[in-house]
Amino acid sequence: MLLGGGRALLMQLALPGVAAGVDQHSDFRRRPLPRLWRTLTQTYRLAFGSEAEVREAAAAINRAHRAVRGRGYSARDPGLLLWVHATLVDSALATYSELVAPLSRAERAAYYLGSRETGRLLGIPADAFPSSLAGFEAYRDRVLRDEVQVDARARALAARVLRPVEVPGAWWPLQVLTAGLLPEPLRAAYGLPAPGSAYALLRSALRAGRRVAPRLVWEMPDARRWRRANRTPLPRPPGGTSPPGGEESRFK
Repeated sequence: MLLGGGRALLMQLALPGVAAGVDQHSDFRRRPLPRLWRTLTQTYRLAFGSEAEVREAAAAINRAHRAVRGRGYSARDPGLLLWVHATLVDSALATYSELVAPLSRAERAAYYLGSRETGRLLGIPADAFPSSLAGFEAYRDRVLRDEVQVDARARALAARVLRPVEVPGAWWPLQVLTAGLLPEPLRAAYGLPAPGSAYALLRSALRAGRRVAPRLVWEMPDARRWRRANRTPLPRPPGGTSPPGGEESRFK
């Protein structure tokens, strides 16, 4: 799932308001890896924390967003928040389906519907969410068709996503996987190659490795703590585990 982060970030940066906020208010360009680590820490708390930890992580994110505003954008804008949320949900589903195992329509719908509570904690109005998976997919397609704009700023930030530190050849797998996972219009707009034999090879290797590697290798520490605290295994359809989702009942 971590390997789908580049896809989500490039989808976010394609929306000008998001790119402006990242460019003008984040230390992402100067310190990409520490910034990524902070984001991951909060993300995994939202996915696997207790109710108190989830609310604490959401509050920390909301505090950080208060000062992020500029001409034509605000990090508290429900429209921008919904798109960022949508890219994370869509990328989780796409990455899992491609690199772990296929998901049924019902599983995809359950994951999307379960994610809405976290989105509400992060400031997205309840009535802004599409009411079904089909509605969510229609919303995603509309934004990709009518609202995204991959300009020079988006491409410069995307280059930093794909190469956080200049180490020749080190980021090639991430670049190949990100390009392969991106929706076709964005892939072309960013000037990335279409999926080829390298992508197919990496995808096959990851699927096979995920099936034979011990849980310690592929299970994130936050997920392991959640599993142990709840004394239950993570759901595991043939070939892999289900992606972490928000359980709406936890917050009611």
